[in-house]
Amino acid sequence: MKDVDRGALALSAALAATAGFVDAIGFLDTGGLFVSFMSGNSTQGAVDLLSSTPSIAAVSIGLISAFVVGVALGGIVSVRARRPRGWVVAGSGAAVAVSAVLATAGPATLWRAGILAAAMGALNTLFLADGRARVAITYSTGTLVSLGLALASLVTGGSRTAWQRPLLLWSSLVGGAVIGGFAHRLGSPTALGIAALALAGATIATLTRDSALGG
Repeated sequence: MKDVDRGALALSAALAATAGFVDAIGFLDTGGLFVSFMSGNSTQGAVDLLSSTPSIAAVSIGLISAFVVGVALGGIVSVRARRPRGWVVAGSGAAVAVSAVLATAGPATLWRAGILAAAMGALNTLFLADGRARVAITYSTGTLVSLGLALASLVTGGSRTAWQRPLLLWSSLVGGAVIGGFAHRLGSPTALGIAALALAGATIATLTRDSALGG
């Protein structure tokens, strides 16, 4: 994360807020499952597999699979496309827009959740190095580990500012989730439409930035 410049960090924070927003909507629509936090789905699926609700375990596995597919697609775009970040954000925005349209047609919640999980997975491929994501945009566990290590460094005489970046990303994700929870009261189609518009704006910002950098 420390190798990411300020422009990229600002983009990451905006996308993290959008991911939190979308995750809150997915959580409320599915009654307790996630479209970006796959650790939660993994635990939920494992518990449900051993309980009287194996069908919910299957849904958790489906969401995890969709997320992984989204990461894989984002990874392919990152290798094959010119200005891949713009394409990844645009594709994620299109997927969220499709989910918003589906939400107007009825309660096909699981299909919508799967599409959203794939979209959120793809966003984690924006900043890759050596085949790994340098910035965890849609989930917070790694970010909180970075925050804890940065605080340890601060206490032991290391960097005085390293904690700021992971705190920004975590705060963005949580803040987005809070706003998403409020937006859900407007209905899923409207809330997801807002998220799609946010990703459209992020696409323009990404393409503009990469064009300026010659990427």
